[in-house]
Amino acid sequence: MDNRVFKIETRDNWHENASIGKYFGSTLDKKDGFIHLSTLSQLGQTLSLYFAEIKNLIIVEIYADYYGDLMKWELSRGGALFPHLYGELVFESVRKIYDVEYIDGISQIPMELRI
Repeated sequence: MDNRVFKIETRDNWHENASIGKYFGSTLDKKDGFIHLSTLSQLGQTLSLYFAEIKNLIIVEIYADYYGDLMKWELSRGGALFPHLYGELVFESVRKIYDVEYIDGISQIPMELRI
């Protein structure tokens, strides 16, 4: 599998965690007990299903291999394997942060991430 995984988050929530260098997840992540992530091929559908009209979003590209056994690939939407991080996301594992693009107010994957 590709060693890149992605987290969609609001810029504000992400930056609230920047001072400590760790991200503990969204409200849903905390409720479920792991940080929800997507592969590049899953990213577009995740964005449109759960974040379509949320403003000020970023996509964080993460090096999945950094986490070893804390990164689990589990069956989820449509029977696909999704990456789930069972622990906090350490900023040291972040490769790049992308700004989500918007067309007519609807979130879109940045051009450089489109397959």
